[in-house]
Amino acid sequence: MNASFEIAVIGTGAWGTALAALIAGQGHDVALIARDATRAAAIKSSRRSPHLPGIELAPSITVMETVPAARVTLLCCPMQHLRATIGRLPPGDTELVLCCKGVERKTLCLGPEIAAELIPARACAVLTGPNFAHEIAANLPAASVLAARDSALRADLIERLATPRWRLYGSADPIGAALGGAAKNVIAIAAGAVIGFGLGENARAALITRGLAEIARLTTGLGGSAETISGLAGLGDLILTATGGASRNYRAGLALGRGEAIATEADGAVIEGISTAPALLGRAQSVGCEMPVTEAVADLLGGRITIPEAMTRLLSRAARDER
Repeated sequence: MNASFEIAVIGTGAWGTALAALIAGQGHDVALIARDATRAAAIKSSRRSPHLPGIELAPSITVMETVPAARVTLLCCPMQHLRATIGRLPPGDTELVLCCKGVERKTLCLGPEIAAELIPARACAVLTGPNFAHEIAANLPAASVLAARDSALRADLIERLATPRWRLYGSADPIGAALGGAAKNVIAIAAGAVIGFGLGENARAALITRGLAEIARLTTGLGGSAETISGLAGLGDLILTATGGASRNYRAGLALGRGEAIATEADGAVIEGISTAPALLGRAQSVGCEMPVTEAVADLLGGRITIPEAMTRLLSRAARDER
């Protein structure tokens, strides 16, 4: 392959900018692709992304609006834009890494399923885990999961992308990894609503735990592994997103619990859990999987129930052994 860059990162949001900064810090030439010429020009001029203003882009990062040929291309767009972003890819055999988390509203598909539909011949992996962008950009210690069915692809991407302070674990379960990354945003909204409404830490801990159980059920229902959900792609990401003050989804839940209006974006970035909740519920219903916490969040966001009604609904479910 005749690649112009070793690494290309599509998306100048906080996550794309953080990954570009981290990878460039390891001596790689990186292309950072903006969604249009206006945004690319602004970032070229300031050498900063408005979504991660504390990070100045290294000289080895080239900002551009067209997608170049690259050995590895990281897709860091919002999930609802993934289909269009894949359409921007040039011909070639670049290794693709899906870095977006969510479920496509129209089709109820996860990222790997969209990629398999549109570009079945391309090598594709999922990158996910408990990572805040500003900490990754600051090169603080972290770990993530790189999931792909092809073991050779996993090994190659881990060798290219891992750094001394960012440990990448391999996984053969891209569906489980993608689902964990999508569903944790929904549970984080619920966790924030519990705290915002004043229901207490006990309630939040119970909700996070039962939320994790329903994510694992859906994962196995879609052919993934429940073991994936017990690791960084599930439990790790859920703990961070449902407790961390920097989590947009958790903060949206706090506002919901306090009776405040919530927007679909925070600090210019998409709050993925808002669009994911009804899509995730629809996907679960399509395979006959019960997800009561997810259903409660979807109904809360849709204005169909109140928080006290959601609490009563969850607590009045029939008694059974934990599973």
